[in-house]
Parts: sequence; structure tokens; C-alpha cells
Amino acid sequence: MNTEAQKRYLIASYLVPVLEHKVRLQDFAPGIFKTLSTKSGIKKAIKRKQVRINDKIAATGDFLIGGETINLYQNPEIIKKPTIAISLEIIYEDAFLAMVNKPAGITVSGTKKWTLENALSNNLLASSEPDALIRPEPIHRLDHPTSGILLIGKTSSVVIALNKLFENREIKKSYFAVSISAMDVSGIIETPIDSKKAKTTYFVKEKLISPRFGFLNLVELHPLSGRKHQLRKHLSELGNPILGDTTYGKKDLILFGNGLYLHAFSLEFTHPITKEKLKYSAPLPKKIKRLFETT
Repeated sequence: MNTEAQKRYLIASYLVPVLEHKVRLQDFAPGIFKTLSTKSGIKKAIKRKQVRINDKIAATGDFLIGGETINLYQNPEIIKKPTIAISLEIIYEDAFLAMVNKPAGITVSGTKKWTLENALSNNLLASSEPDALIRPEPIHRLDHPTSGILLIGKTSSVVIALNKLFENREIKKSYFAVSISAMDVSGIIETPIDSKKAKTTYFVKEKLISPRFGFLNLVELHPLSGRKHQLRKHLSELGNPILGDTTYGKKDLILFGNGLYLHAFSLEFTHPITKEKLKYSAPLPKKIKRLFETT
């Protein structure tokens, strides 16, 4: 891969800190890149020659001692993926990044054809920047049943910068959910998830009496960590699972047919290139507005 191609396909970079003892790449790397959180994911990326250490193609058995630069490049299979014709609501867009309103019921990315990622090229303007990606890259994930605002990178340098903002907790996220049963007006949930620290703050904005559920609550949520299914698990742990949650809901109090009442509402961060303060939101879906008519 020549230098220009490397710049074009680079999506993340990590500088290894000084280590107490040498560690194999496959054991060290899970979690250092936002999109590769598992050992199996790292192994696949290495096998596809997406990973380089100090500009040399990496192997799973390579050892790290500290000071190395690990670069992650776009998956060649992703570059070859099909584009699909799904119309997306564009909340914000410039030459470097975009924010779109993800519909409920679609997966952000993966091996299947019908993913939001495969629809981005048909919805976003192509970037004219020198390090523009062949295909725009989702920076984070929303669950298949969750709707709302999703951040997209359009150049390799901005993808790296946005990933760093997420790692440093410099992107503020807010969600709205409809939870069931009586709950306090506000609170903090700090129950560990998968043996890792996790923290969520919540504020009940409105509530209404429900013959079936006792109460329905419109809850504003702020995740202060990024664990898988964090908001769904935390509200379930509190005794107030999200309406329509077939995984973490109370067995006899699951609403079927309208999906999950969880919506990624807003993102707030500093633009990595222009340094402008950005704060954008995705309007609440109709199913939530129908319950709480004042929203």
C-alpha cells in the first residue's frame, strides 16, 4: 500500500503506552479501536491486513513493548459492499462529517446488505478532502431497535479525531426513553456492566398513569460511559425497563408490536476541524409523541 492509499484508507490510530512487560497484539488490541471491541474482531482485522504496527503489516503473534503506533485501515470488504436506496434524514452535513437520523429497525453496520452504512453513500455528499473515505464511516453504534441521531465521519483524519473525542468522553449524548412503573424524578445509576464501571444519569420529564404498566415515564438519559445496552440494562436494573424491551423487560409487562421506545436525541461536541461548538438533535418519533402530547 503506497503512502497516498494509506492516508485514504486510515480510519484510526493508537500510540501504545510504555508497558511493564511485552504483550501480544491480539491480547492488547481489543477495545483500543471503537469498532473492534473483541479479540475475534481484532483477529479478523489482522487477517484482512487492516492492522499495521509502525507501518508494517501486523500478525496476531507480534509483541508490543510500548511506543509502537498501531494503525487501523478500512476493511477492503466494506469498500466493496453494495449501496442501497434507503432515504435518511440528514440532520447536519459538511465536507468532514455528518449526523443522520437512524430509523428504528435497521442495523448500523455489519455483513448484511440492508444496513444504514450501506445507505450513506446514496444520502451524503461526497467529500472533496484529500483523505476522503471511499465510504462514509459510522463513528458509534445504536442498537437495531433504537432510533435517533448517529455521527458519521467522511474523511480518515476526522474519523480518527471523532473516535478520540468518544474515548475521552468529549461528546455529550442524550437519549429519551419511555419507561414503565413508578420511579424517582431523577437519579444516578452506577451498576457495573460486564464487570466494568458504568454510569447513567436520568431525569423524568413527564409521567402518566397507565392501567397496565402503573406509570409510563418520559425519561431523559445521559450515559456517562459507553457499555453495550447500558441504558436498557440500567433502567431494567432500576425496576423501570424501557417500554417494548423484549430482552430486558419484565416478563408480563412487555409491549409487542411497536418496537423499543428508546431514542438517541442529541449530540454535543466541538468540530475537530472548524472548532465550532455543535449541538444537534433528532426529533422524537411519533410513537413517543402520541403518548406525551406536550413533547
